[in-house]
Amino acid sequence: MLNEPTILAEVSGLADLYEKALGENDLQTLDDLFYAGPETVRYGVGENLYGIEEIREFRKQRPGGSPPRDVLKRVITVIGQDAAVVDLEFQRRGGSKIGRQSQTWFRTQNGWKILAAHVSLMADIS
Repeated sequence: MLNEPTILAEVSGLADLYEKALGENDLQTLDDLFYAGPETVRYGVGENLYGIEEIREFRKQRPGGSPPRDVLKRVITVIGQDAAVVDLEFQRRGGSKIGRQSQTWFRTQNGWKILAAHVSLMADIS
């Protein structure tokens, strides 16, 4: 079943929490939202990160955190009881490129976690 309302609301709240933590460069919350294992993958605009340790190290080394951004559109699809995909379009403040982010979430014994993430920027729109 897709998009069971209670689970959709739960994942939506976590996606909101992720955006807040990203904007505030809250490394602990960002870390808590990702699955803490070697299976976790994050493809960024300029990096490919495999495993939670590489993801943590990247975040620690990124001065000031992620550039501020505005979410333009977000689509959340819940698959059954224990999996969801969060996709969004964003634009960095002051920038002209449209960014895209996809996250695969799954329910663990410790709550929902991101197992895979992908961030990319499209060509200039101006």
